[in-house]
Amino acid sequence: MTTISRRGFLELAGLGAAGAVLRPQDAAAADESLTVLHESSFIKTFDEYFQKTLAPAYEKQTGVKVNYELTSVGSLPTRIGTITETGSGADATMIFGLYPFLFDEKLLDVGDIAEGAGKAQGGWYGVAKEAGIVNGKWKAVPFSNIGQLMNWRTDWFAEVGVKRFPDTWEELYEVGKKLKAKDHPFGFELGHGFGDNHGWLYPLLWSYGAHEVEPDGKTVVIDSDETARAVDFARKFFRDTMLDDVLGWTDVSNNKAWYAEQISCTNNAESILWLAKRDFPEIAQVTDQAQNPAGPKGRYHLMSAISHSIFSFTPDPQAARAFLRWLTDEKQLGGWYASADTYYQPLLHGYDNASMWQVEPRNIPYRDSLATAHLPGWPAPPNHQLAESVAKYVIVDMFAKACTGTSTKEVIKNAEAQLKDIYRPV
Repeated sequence: MTTISRRGFLELAGLGAAGAVLRPQDAAAADESLTVLHESSFIKTFDEYFQKTLAPAYEKQTGVKVNYELTSVGSLPTRIGTITETGSGADATMIFGLYPFLFDEKLLDVGDIAEGAGKAQGGWYGVAKEAGIVNGKWKAVPFSNIGQLMNWRTDWFAEVGVKRFPDTWEELYEVGKKLKAKDHPFGFELGHGFGDNHGWLYPLLWSYGAHEVEPDGKTVVIDSDETARAVDFARKFFRDTMLDDVLGWTDVSNNKAWYAEQISCTNNAESILWLAKRDFPEIAQVTDQAQNPAGPKGRYHLMSAISHSIFSFTPDPQAARAFLRWLTDEKQLGGWYASADTYYQPLLHGYDNASMWQVEPRNIPYRDSLATAHLPGWPAPPNHQLAESVAKYVIVDMFAKACTGTSTKEVIKNAEAQLKDIYRPV
């Protein structure tokens, strides 16, 4: 990167089969250990399943102890940056959306594991390849998406005569006006969080036929009539349906507003319903989830990819590969997914009809959204420049500034200037 240091970038970026049967010669010596770095999960049973079931099972089978090292939410990018700079630390790591493209030189090619998983477990969703393949090589084995969809209050929508979630953005806008008039406004993040803002703004932009950069990965095309229409819609959507506070919201804000019963609709992961069922059962009863509305050019969703990578400097790459291959086997993978219900949506078609989807049928839209999900910046190929534009909130700020009253022309020109600077030839 030419404009900021890698460490500086990480501070900006808040951003998100079964292989061969394990053979004794695949594993390390009996006294060896491996460390897998993970961000602490919102669903505690997910981490517990690794600690209490997966790690002991692998040690019993191979003699290799697996240390599951947890880092706090939001700190994983910095930890990965430190490890890659020092060349020491974990052997393998959870890795988010665009980070395989930042650290590709520090990650092993895991194509044999990813391809094996795809062949054995129904094939990968197309978006999984967007997340895992860097310059033609698998640098990450995709694990899941953490989808960002519509959460809505069925009781309050019913008060204005709506029993099914609106199909289009314009229809949702009309419902939102009525709900705000009844003191049940919407709440969609427009601040500098890392998920809930991108989760609705990128799909909104795409649904109007707009995007930042062409598929060639270098031609900036944000200044378009399609972008202008998306910005104009966002301005009236904010003005007529939402709380003003959303301009300063981060990812926890809409959750708090939901449980305080201040908002009737928001864009979020499954966690809103999950926590409501645990701590706010009356709210859970009237909470439902739906795919994003469609725009003039279709319906889209954001891919918040979670994957696993192996650091190239691990002392024993063969041992790390053996473990990741074992972990990606259906026997292990299926149980790990099920431990978190469907908070982590599998990117292998073999799980499309898994029993975990029947535990809470209201979560099924998260599975169905995978067919129309993309990484931020689509249809441009993921790369360092794209990651920088996301980290600098170029698209988020374009919409947010329009909502504060800046003209459509000005916010688009500002976004274009930033993107051209980021994508300028080196």
